Amino acid sequence: MASRRSVSKVGPATPTDAEIADLLAAVTPVADHKALRPWRLLLLRGDDRLRLGEALDTASGTERAPGEHNPKPLRAELLIAVVSSPTENRKVPAWEQHATAAGAAHLLELALFQAGWGVMWRSGVQANAPAVRALHGLTEDELLMGWLYVGDIDPAFREKLAASNRPPLDPAPFLGRLPDPTPR
Repeated sequence: MASRRSVSKVGPATPTDAEIADLLAAVTPVADHKALRPWRLLLLRGDDRLRLGEALDTASGTERAPGEHNPKPLRAELLIAVVSSPTENRKVPAWEQHATAAGAAHLLELALFQAGWGVMWRSGVQANAPAVRALHGLTEDELLMGWLYVGDIDPAFREKLAASNRPPLDPAPFLGRLPDPTPR
């Protein structure tokens, strides 16, 4: 896990739908109170990416020349939309279910990287705009957490990744204790 890196420029080769289905086993251990599995994934390939570009343009008010396409969804041949799908449960609030969906997405991201694929999780302010939500078929309670852009990794970049040495995390700013309960 410590060697995982986001790969912003992925190549055209992608895992098959069957390979992705196999990798979903890695998502099973996600922290999931009451085992609600409050998430779903949508695979966007081919023209689906063009449709996403149109929805993003609608959301941002961008107009393009005829035949011109939004390049953002075309950065990868496969985008995996991560949808948080909370269900009504008196013991598991929606925020906790959104956290589970994010955890599932990250575990899938780790599994894809471990399997040799480059992955970049992208989102943005338009992710839950009406046109984008409609394209993905979201219900009122669902949230689009973003898209995993997936593809192969250029061999030269793979070597660069292997040679890079991310400094270890200094735990001091992240670990603490509860405040002293005695009044001051």
